[in-house]
Amino acid sequence: MNYNIAQVLPDTAKTCPDRTGLICKTGRGYRSWTFEEMNNIADWYAYRLSEKGVRRGDRVMLMVRPSLEFITLTFALFKIGAVIILIDPGMGYKNLLRCIGQAEPEIFIGIVKAHLFKLIFPRPFKTVRISICTGSSLGLFGPSFSAVNAENKSSGGTPFPTAEMQADDLAAILFTTGSTGPPKGVRYEHSIFQAQLKLIREYYRIGPGDIDQPAFPLFALFSTGLGACSVIPEMNAAKPAQVDPAKFIKTIKAYRVTYSFGSPAIWNVVSRYCLDHNIKLPSVKNILMAGAPVPGALLARTVSILHEGAEIHTPYGATESLPVASITAREILADTWEKTRAGNGVCVGKPLPDITIKIIETADEPIENWDESLLVPDYVKGEIVVKGPVVTRGYDNNDRENHLAKIADGDEFWHRMGDLGYFDEKGRVWFCGRKSHRVITGSTTMYTVCCEALFNEHPAVCRSALVGIGPAGEQVPVIIVELYDKKVQRETLLAELHEIARQNDITRSIKHFLIHPDFPVDIRHNAKIFREKLGIWATGKLSSQIRFAQEQS
Repeated sequence: MNYNIAQVLPDTAKTCPDRTGLICKTGRGYRSWTFEEMNNIADWYAYRLSEKGVRRGDRVMLMVRPSLEFITLTFALFKIGAVIILIDPGMGYKNLLRCIGQAEPEIFIGIVKAHLFKLIFPRPFKTVRISICTGSSLGLFGPSFSAVNAENKSSGGTPFPTAEMQADDLAAILFTTGSTGPPKGVRYEHSIFQAQLKLIREYYRIGPGDIDQPAFPLFALFSTGLGACSVIPEMNAAKPAQVDPAKFIKTIKAYRVTYSFGSPAIWNVVSRYCLDHNIKLPSVKNILMAGAPVPGALLARTVSILHEGAEIHTPYGATESLPVASITAREILADTWEKTRAGNGVCVGKPLPDITIKIIETADEPIENWDESLLVPDYVKGEIVVKGPVVTRGYDNNDRENHLAKIADGDEFWHRMGDLGYFDEKGRVWFCGRKSHRVITGSTTMYTVCCEALFNEHPAVCRSALVGIGPAGEQVPVIIVELYDKKVQRETLLAELHEIARQNDITRSIKHFLIHPDFPVDIRHNAKIFREKLGIWATGKLSSQIRFAQEQS
């Protein structure tokens, strides 16, 4: 069996050559391409790249905007058997440079702006031997491969032979968001992509006939692999919270989009706009909303703009393993949301087919081998670990993190998600926060998601963050809030936050509260709070005050 994920494109082009596979905006307005046209363009790219010296196993840094080029170049590289490196450019230039250096690319393909970046910061690109520009570079950045040339010259060409790949052959390196430390490169073998496609197709029932509007570029590739049409939205994928809702909605309605994957930040903007303008989205059957815990109020708003039979899913997972559990908005709103508001964590659903999830005792050190004695009973909080076909095998060039994240279990392994949670009596997983974010005081362990939910109930609070000041085991808990209205009477607000803390067992020990003007969050989803940065900020604000209080006591 050929596990090469690229084969899904020529297979779809053969069975459904005239079906539209891609719709996106060009300089002349929106255009569409059939699967046959996309496959022909991918073949043309594969031949040209091979002529320039791109070979099987080469590491290729791809820095191209969501577009025809992005999708067809990706499948062209997969056909060759090259390894694609995808890094979110919105992570900040320091993290971006660190990731590029760590990945050691041999081929660089990018837009003109990316080549200028490479020119300014050459050191991390020192391993690059071939550079290719997807725009008009006047020969300054190597050969230029534009979509216009590819489209004009691709028709009727000889099909490019898809490289024979084994299940464990490396297909791509995808970088994490870096919300709990430096971003890490995750190794994606061809079997991982195959398993993800199978899960999405069978569990979420997405496939030929569906029309996707993916707000995250990688999901445009999944849609192509599923035989679904992708409508590339007119937005900056690196800044989801700044989406123009009118443009996002316009393409949903114009092309009768049936499903969409996006972060809560996008649907927060879009759902509010729809309600303000009395807009419904009757064509949308499924929304996959992920990247961070999704508030019940957002789910309720979004449900109200869809038709009665539509569903919202909130898949749970990570770059290292996606998806591993799922729950619907209807179940959340009917059963679990009130418990979340009361500080019980966020229910992320039951394990998906072929996925095994366990809860083990929380530990910060490596665990060499699996042992059933690690398990904890239902409702006891611990580390979430997963096993299954969508779980990646390791990080790239990062033995230390591999040692910390993987537990050997015979010929298999468990991945430590870095998340804390528990099982309920129905076999559902509840997420309580990141392991690195827990606050360990002298008397108890406090969990971010559980504690923050109580303060998020205050009508003036947009979001909150629990952080700890001092060394683990002696940390002083602090609640930081971001407000909807910056003009709120602060003394009154702080007194009300004190009262919320006093009324709840899990927050009674919190005595320190701060107001932050604008929480630092991840770029990819605009939802994951950088609590480490807030912890440093809080330490600067409160360290002397806390020290004085400790000395007095």
